[in-house]
Amino acid sequence: MLGLVGAFVLLSVAPARAGENTFIEVTPNSVQAGSRVSIKASCDNNNDRQANVHSDAFGHVMLRPDNGFLKGEVTVPANKQPGDYPVDLKCQNNQTASTMLTVLNMASPSKGPATGGGGTAGGRGTGSMLVLGGVALVGVAVALGMAGSRRRTGAGS
Repeated sequence: MLGLVGAFVLLSVAPARAGENTFIEVTPNSVQAGSRVSIKASCDNNNDRQANVHSDAFGHVMLRPDNGFLKGEVTVPANKQPGDYPVDLKCQNNQTASTMLTVLNMASPSKGPATGGGGTAGGRGTGSMLVLGGVALVGVAVALGMAGSRRRTGAGS
């Protein structure tokens, strides 16, 4: 039998640092026209300098250094047409990155859906009529029940 000698090798893995890659993120990446978005980016090892972002969705934005990343916010104009818009990052070291922003147009309805009158729709008095009819029907059922109960009692004595 062979004796095994265990050897342990300790590997130290350095955490990923901001700036090791060039990228751009837009959060959220789908918005209603008129909404605000946050932009986070990295220009490789050059995140201590501003970078320019451009999109037809909102125009130009300057990202500023913030905790090892480049960050900024912008509002998509309320009249922006729905669609997919590229968002392009251009770093001062000439590196670039791109992502996509989807602008939605979910217009609010101007009135409720046409679902018919319904039994309790106002203006016609049908709701009151239904309540009175129900009360009358219950009264008739109780009266008939009492009358039937008397006959059985009288017939058996």
